[in-house]
Amino acid sequence: MATCLNTDKSMVSREWIFCASKFVCWYRRSCPIYLTLQMLILSSPLTFCVASTVSPSPSDPPTPSLKTTQPHVPPQIIIILTLSFVLLLALLFGMGFLFKFLKLRKLRGGKPTSESDNLPDQNKGKDSVGGGEGFVRKFKWEEIKDVTKDFSVVIGQGGFSNVYLANLSGSRQGAVKVHVGGDRLNQVFKQELDILLRLRHDNIVKLLGYCDDLEEGAMVFEYAPNGNLQEKLHEKNKEVVPWKSRTAIAYKLAQAIEYLHEKCSLQIVHGDIKASNVLLDEHFNCKLCDFGSAKMGFSSAVMPPSCSRMKQVMIGSPGYTDPHYLRTGFASKKNDVYSLGVIILELVTGMEAFCPERGQLLTSVLAPNLRGEVKVEELVDPRLGGEFELEEAKAMVSIAALCLHQSPTVRPSASQIMQLMKEKIMSTNFVVCHK
Repeated sequence: MATCLNTDKSMVSREWIFCASKFVCWYRRSCPIYLTLQMLILSSPLTFCVASTVSPSPSDPPTPSLKTTQPHVPPQIIIILTLSFVLLLALLFGMGFLFKFLKLRKLRGGKPTSESDNLPDQNKGKDSVGGGEGFVRKFKWEEIKDVTKDFSVVIGQGGFSNVYLANLSGSRQGAVKVHVGGDRLNQVFKQELDILLRLRHDNIVKLLGYCDDLEEGAMVFEYAPNGNLQEKLHEKNKEVVPWKSRTAIAYKLAQAIEYLHEKCSLQIVHGDIKASNVLLDEHFNCKLCDFGSAKMGFSSAVMPPSCSRMKQVMIGSPGYTDPHYLRTGFASKKNDVYSLGVIILELVTGMEAFCPERGQLLTSVLAPNLRGEVKVEELVDPRLGGEFELEEAKAMVSIAALCLHQSPTVRPSASQIMQLMKEKIMSTNFVVCHK
């Protein structure tokens, strides 16, 4: 019995050795990597000759002819080298694919959603591009006219654009912003569109679609039924915005600015932050809009507008524009921080940033108060009827004073402003953070 087992084992061993030797022979004949390595070895300077320098005597046996001796490379070494080479290539390919995937994901700013599912078109997936949150639909001009009912309802106006109410599907509404012709305005439209396609944040107005068929470019946005902050705070016969809503708006606006300055793929300076560019949805969540003056790729400052190509760096609005920018022409993130400080003062006092009747700036009127010369409770909007938290009001005024500092370097960043609000304004702790 033992003899039979030993015989079977020896037969299996011989069979395995025979198969392995056949594989090595086939590998040496057919593998291109092995052939390449073999050619390199044959052509290397390691080959050498062996010869005798002593003259042969007649009695010596005949000396064989000179032969070139080549080093012998075991097939196991060739296999190991080949496998190492293949693994290295696979590793490099995997790292390249991972880098490309992470870069694409960063540019898109997260997972795409099906936000365009409700847009009124059966072929909505054909002319769409990734951007914002989800897919942004490319409309035809006839479709823009159709959803706006031939531009029948105006819900907003700007210096170079009009905003129309749109019925997208069923009861869902949207807002269509139409830029009016001209090469310069067409450039502004393309610049704003390029920026909006990169953004994804709950406190930035959501781009749903666009049309660039004609000179009059159009962009389709989500609809904010509560209008803008300018209307809510300053127009007569409007419902008074409660204190907690005011602190929440300030915090969420700081979130949006932090995202633009520090968290999106390219750092962005908005350039025209003001109350009329802060939209309010049905839950009073703020939505920063109007990126016509925005610029991408800012770090700290850009060239002054004295250079012809930079004359339209940032326009700004009366009462909100940083005086340092007006004096020097250097635009930076701290310009947005200054504008945020003005809006915080508006939320606390209920006063407008600029009073055209009196020609007064809110920052000038309140300058002594920001230095602590007047009690804060005397600054709070009287329409609140005393329904506010005094300590929170003091914190809001102190934060606004930091934002409005004459030196931009002293002003806090948006993330620092958010941290101050978390520490000093308790109601902001109940605000959901959007990323």
